[in-house]
Amino acid sequence: MRVERALKKLGADIRDARRRRRISTELMAERMGVSRGTLNRLEAGNPNVAISAWASALMILGKLDALAELIDRTKDPLGLDLLEEQLPQRIRGGRVR
Repeated sequence: MRVERALKKLGADIRDARRRRRISTELMAERMGVSRGTLNRLEAGNPNVAISAWASALMILGKLDALAELIDRTKDPLGLDLLEEQLPQRIRGGRVR
Protein backbone atom coordinates (compact mmCIF):
# COMPACT_ATOMS: atom_id res chain seq x y z
CA MET A 1 0.00 0.00 0.00
CA ARG A 2 1.31 3.46 -0.91
CA VAL A 3 0.51 5.02 2.47
CA GLU A 4 2.44 2.36 4.34
CA ARG A 5 5.44 2.77 2.02
CA ALA A 6 5.37 6.54 2.45
CA LEU A 7 5.25 6.28 6.26
CA LYS A 8 8.05 3.71 6.30
CA LYS A 9 10.19 6.03 4.18
CA LEU A 10 9.36 9.04 6.36
CA GLY A 11 10.16 7.06 9.51
CA ALA A 12 13.48 5.87 8.05
CA ASP A 13 14.31 9.41 6.94
CA ILE A 14 13.60 10.71 10.45
CA ARG A 15 15.79 7.97 11.92
CA ASP A 16 18.62 8.80 9.51
CA ALA A 17 18.34 12.54 10.19
CA ARG A 18 18.40 11.89 13.94
CA ARG A 19 21.48 9.71 13.61
CA ARG A 20 23.27 12.23 11.38
CA ARG A 21 22.70 14.80 14.11
CA ARG A 22 24.06 12.31 16.65
CA ILE A 23 20.88 12.42 18.76
CA SER A 24 20.32 9.25 20.78
CA THR A 25 16.92 7.57 20.83
CA GLU A 26 16.68 8.34 24.53
CA LEU A 27 17.31 12.07 24.04
CA MET A 28 15.06 12.29 20.97
CA ALA A 29 12.17 10.58 22.77
CA GLU A 30 12.66 12.86 25.78
CA ARG A 31 12.62 15.99 23.60
CA MET A 32 9.51 14.73 21.80
CA GLY A 33 7.75 13.90 25.07
CA VAL A 34 7.19 10.27 24.09
CA SER A 35 8.55 6.88 25.12
CA ARG A 36 11.43 5.24 23.30
CA GLY A 37 8.96 2.61 22.14
CA THR A 38 6.85 5.28 20.45
CA LEU A 39 9.94 6.71 18.79
CA ASN A 40 10.92 3.22 17.60
CA ARG A 41 7.42 2.71 16.13
CA LEU A 42 7.58 6.13 14.45
CA GLU A 43 10.97 5.37 12.91
CA ALA A 44 9.57 2.06 11.69
CA GLY A 45 6.71 3.93 9.96
CA ASN A 46 3.91 2.67 12.17
CA PRO A 47 0.67 4.40 11.07
CA ASN A 48 -0.77 4.24 14.59
CA VAL A 49 1.69 6.81 15.95
CA ALA A 50 -0.05 10.12 16.64
CA ILE A 51 0.57 12.89 14.14
CA SER A 52 1.70 15.10 17.02
CA ALA A 53 4.65 12.73 17.53
CA TRP A 54 5.57 12.94 13.84
CA ALA A 55 5.34 16.76 14.02
CA SER A 56 7.48 16.84 17.19
CA ALA A 57 10.16 14.74 15.53
CA LEU A 58 10.20 17.07 12.52
CA MET A 59 10.40 20.12 14.79
CA ILE A 60 13.39 18.72 16.67
CA LEU A 61 15.12 18.00 13.36
CA GLY A 62 14.41 21.52 12.09
CA LYS A 63 11.94 20.35 9.45
CA LEU A 64 8.60 21.47 10.86
CA ASP A 65 8.28 24.19 8.19
CA ALA A 66 8.28 21.45 5.55
CA LEU A 67 5.20 19.93 7.22
CA ALA A 68 3.48 23.31 7.38
CA GLU A 69 4.15 23.87 3.66
CA LEU A 70 3.15 20.36 2.62
CA ILE A 71 -0.29 21.24 1.27
CA ASP A 72 -0.09 25.03 1.31
CA ARG A 73 -2.93 26.41 -0.78
CA THR A 74 -0.61 28.61 -2.83
CA LYS A 75 1.40 25.54 -3.85
CA ASP A 76 -1.55 23.33 -4.77
CA PRO A 77 -1.93 23.50 -8.57
CA LEU A 78 -4.86 21.08 -8.68
CA GLY A 79 -6.75 22.98 -5.98
CA LEU A 80 -6.09 26.28 -7.71
CA ASP A 81 -7.25 24.84 -11.06
CA LEU A 82 -10.46 23.57 -9.47
CA LEU A 83 -11.14 26.99 -7.96
CA GLU A 84 -10.52 28.63 -11.31
CA GLU A 85 -13.09 26.35 -12.94
CA GLN A 86 -15.71 27.63 -10.48
CA LEU A 87 -15.19 31.29 -11.38
CA PRO A 88 -18.19 32.82 -13.14
CA GLN A 89 -17.91 33.27 -16.89
CA ARG A 90 -19.70 36.61 -16.76
CA ILE A 91 -20.36 39.11 -14.02
CA ARG A 92 -23.41 41.31 -14.44
CA GLY A 93 -23.22 44.84 -13.19
CA GLY A 94 -25.67 46.02 -10.58
CA ARG A 95 -27.96 48.98 -10.95
CA VAL A 96 -26.31 52.32 -10.58
CA ARG A 97 -28.39 54.86 -8.69
